[in-house]
Amino acid sequence: MSYRGIIYLGHCNFIISGCFWQSSWLNPLAEKPFSPYDGYMKVLKLLGFLASLVAGIYVGIAVLPYYLSGQQDIDYSRLSGLYNPLAKTGFFHNQEYTAKYIPPVIVKNPPNILGVYRADKRIEVDLTNQRLYAYEDNNKIYDFPVSSGLWNRTPTGEFTIWIKLRYTKMEGGNRAWGTYYNLPNVPYTMFFANADIPTWRGFGIHGTYWHSNFGHPMSHGCINMKTGDAEKIYYWVQPDLPDGQQSVRATPDNSGTRVIIYGIAPDA
Repeated sequence: MSYRGIIYLGHCNFIISGCFWQSSWLNPLAEKPFSPYDGYMKVLKLLGFLASLVAGIYVGIAVLPYYLSGQQDIDYSRLSGLYNPLAKTGFFHNQEYTAKYIPPVIVKNPPNILGVYRADKRIEVDLTNQRLYAYEDNNKIYDFPVSSGLWNRTPTGEFTIWIKLRYTKMEGGNRAWGTYYNLPNVPYTMFFANADIPTWRGFGIHGTYWHSNFGHPMSHGCINMKTGDAEKIYYWVQPDLPDGQQSVRATPDNSGTRVIIYGIAPDA
């Protein structure tokens, strides 16, 4: 049964048992002859109430954090791609981590000449095996471990990279559930979107400085990579970086690489 199903049944049990709790069998003023049947019903009603109580505790501890821990919506005005030297400390689930500065790599892309063949690039993310594959036509160029969504589901389907940011800030989660995060200077971020998952949702592929548990779900919906692996993908995918720049937004003349995400993520 799904978590949503558990929540629904737990809610129904709570309502039903609450009604029983208010019924005459607990009311000392009620005048009703006692019978063995009444005794059995009292036991069943009490068990129902206890079951709903246990289900409520389980939902509160083990289920709700997974539904209330997504990323905050993207603030487009803050997508500069620049390193913020005043924000070197990141927080992830009540732990502190240092966001280090990484010197840029100067990449000069070949000119896009009309009539000259360019290989079709695509990224595939296999949630089941927690791997990212990069292809040029049918040739696999890269194969890296990743960490997909644990505290918020990574969407599946076909997407396009709409912006590449050398650095960006990510924030979300929930303080009450201990899943809050505030991560400045996330390196090599490649946000993707499609018609169903708009850009403001903030799903992306990026480097990671706050954990090293790759190969297992660890994120709030994004695709976490080792920073060195994310760097390779960043300079490989399109849109191409203009000469002298480290961040770029996709345009009709400089479109983004396709990202295909499939499979079912394992339990952490």
